[in-house]
Amino acid sequence: MVPSNSRNPRGMFKSDKWLWIPGILLALLLALVIRGQRTTPKPAQFTEEPTISVYFHETGEVKNLPLETYLQGVVAAEMDPSWPLAALEAQAIVARTFTIKKLEEGPLPNRNAQASTDPKEFQAYNADRINDRVKQAVQNTRGQVLTHKGRPIMAWFHAASGGKTATPAEGLNFKGEATPYVTPVNDVQPEPVQTWTKTFTNAQVSEACAAVGVDVGTVTSIKIGRRGPSGRAETLIVNGKEVSAPAFRLAIGGTAMRSTLLDEVSMKGDSIVMRGRGYGHGVGMSQWGAWLMAQRGKSAKDIVTYYYKGVNVDKLWE
Repeated sequence: MVPSNSRNPRGMFKSDKWLWIPGILLALLLALVIRGQRTTPKPAQFTEEPTISVYFHETGEVKNLPLETYLQGVVAAEMDPSWPLAALEAQAIVARTFTIKKLEEGPLPNRNAQASTDPKEFQAYNADRINDRVKQAVQNTRGQVLTHKGRPIMAWFHAASGGKTATPAEGLNFKGEATPYVTPVNDVQPEPVQTWTKTFTNAQVSEACAAVGVDVGTVTSIKIGRRGPSGRAETLIVNGKEVSAPAFRLAIGGTAMRSTLLDEVSMKGDSIVMRGRGYGHGVGMSQWGAWLMAQRGKSAKDIVTYYYKGVNVDKLWE
């Protein structure tokens, strides 16, 4: 029989109370492990070069290509194959990272493929432009991707920033995962892509607004609305209504309205005149900036770590 004075007020044996502690600690440990599994992304699964399925939008065919072979066509299409080797190497690293990130997200909708040659869906691709310089750039950077905290980054790139790169929110209206490695940086670019001026008809502007869900009718007034950290227009005010500037640019044509880094928007009679700087959405690496840095003797690693902050260049496969 156990003496009555050995019990505590809750009826637990004093000599047994410590037996509960290991169980409590184990439960806490399991909870932390489960929580970590829910919040911590898995490391990249690519330890050797994958073969990927590519949808060729020109023909509707799906072909399987080794990733490094596919990248040759991407680099050749996305950057002038005659450019300095370091610039092409930087493009190869960025394009490879972009591809790996997309592969982790899953196949393309309605394509039965993991990648596409349509730049509106994935990246540009042109095997006819591949030369020895492009092949060397891809080979020299084989398996290399940009990572942040062990994960492949969102490796956006564009033609020319116009003087300063953009945040994903202002340049792309991006509302996805946090991208602390993509912050505005001062850029340096040569002509002729620094400045541009374009005149649009009233109907073009009205139709572009309607395409992004804002019905303005005949345009009687237009001005720049809210600006982002790099100075890019995040919104336009058309007939007093707010229109997303990145969405408007895509609707009216990205080669016509080269960027949202606008210096002036005005009406000239029944037409709308826009004057701005740069070419593209402005997020991530500037290709013309990469060209200039390469001309100045910078390496591919110098280039990519200038445009993406706090990243590592990791080699996923030999």
